[in-house]
Amino acid sequence: MIRIPEGASKIELLAALPLKERIRRLTGIDGRTLQKLLREWRLWARDGQTPPDGDWRTWLILAGRGFGKTRTGSEWVKSLAGAWPGARIALIGATIAETRAVMVEGPSGLLSVCDADFYPKWEPSLGRLSFPSGAQALLYSAAEPDALRGPQHHFAWCDEFAKWAYPQAAWDNLSLGLRLGSQPRALVTTTPRPLPILKRLLKDPSTCMTRGRTGDNLMLAESFVVAVTDAYGGTRLGRQELEGELIEDVEGALWPRGLIERCRVAGPVSELARVVIGVDPPASAGGDACGIVAAGLGTDGCGYVLGDASVAGLSPEGWARAVAEAAETYGADRVIAEANNGGQMVESVLRAVKAALPITLVHASRGKTARAEPVAALFEKKRAWFMGAFRELEDELAGLTTGGGYEGPGRSPDRADAMVWAMTELMLGKSHARPGLRLL
Repeated sequence: MIRIPEGASKIELLAALPLKERIRRLTGIDGRTLQKLLREWRLWARDGQTPPDGDWRTWLILAGRGFGKTRTGSEWVKSLAGAWPGARIALIGATIAETRAVMVEGPSGLLSVCDADFYPKWEPSLGRLSFPSGAQALLYSAAEPDALRGPQHHFAWCDEFAKWAYPQAAWDNLSLGLRLGSQPRALVTTTPRPLPILKRLLKDPSTCMTRGRTGDNLMLAESFVVAVTDAYGGTRLGRQELEGELIEDVEGALWPRGLIERCRVAGPVSELARVVIGVDPPASAGGDACGIVAAGLGTDGCGYVLGDASVAGLSPEGWARAVAEAAETYGADRVIAEANNGGQMVESVLRAVKAALPITLVHASRGKTARAEPVAALFEKKRAWFMGAFRELEDELAGLTTGGGYEGPGRSPDRADAMVWAMTELMLGKSHARPGLRLL
């Protein structure tokens, strides 16, 4: 049975017709006109992909993956560039690389949706798109909030807002500069996560919200929709990533989202006494991910999560090489690896990749949650911090509960366990001592 979502576009209604009827309706349309028809957004757009009526400052689209958020953002920016000659439009992604790859050059990005008669001049070195109307779209990275301090804009498109490393700081700086013209506005497109700033936006009376599901997009392959629904339907991850639902904290979470945000610091710690790599090896090559997390002990006595280099689907040699590369990248003094899965095999594999790699094998005598509780307490006491955003790791941490359960993504919190091993070694282990001086 063909699925026809509520609010379907004219093109989707056409696609839902029997083949003979579709052919009859398209017969007689020349190829050039047909190509133009296929690019006409007014025919493709569903109800949730067109700007809402009324007096709003922020249009917030909370929707599942594949809903069409990027195409919506690109079409909105294109329409603004045509209607407001000389407009300055901010394009902000999680990183400058994502802003360019997704919002500008991607299959649903601005270069893809613009016709030849309104094609912008793209200057990658300047991070600037110049439209024939004189409007300009300027690229920014949310990982560098200060870059938004000062510039003024008429409009802004913020993509994957929930992935931003410093959403509050970036949003504040953007908002203070969103002051040109008679009606400055911002579009926020994101898969939802229960971030404090996102919750505040939802409560703001000047925010107009659109919700959407993966299944709303009739243009997605039916096999894809069926597969992801079978795999994730009904789960917390599915409710968030497919249904676009804003999931609140798990009851009894060891790392509530608010705690994670409070424990995030910007900029590198210049002096570290020790650096270790925590490793939670997979039970099999085709099983869970291999958690690989770097952490450092600062000269201030605090622990810092430095990076998440976790990998999945690799052979033992593959993930061992990833561990060795992480150790070299972060200048680690030691690798702390759980030995329960494979015992001495873990050390053998790691040494086969890099013989001089200093390794300590640890044995899990308690469950993951029991091991995680004292580490979570370090964050609560402001003795442990995240140096940046590590969304996949954070999603796993948010799923660990005091009752011993796990309600995060995947079957097992491999990244979280690797971080716990690293932090335990640095802050709670027998080798924890008064920090000395280490320069990076």
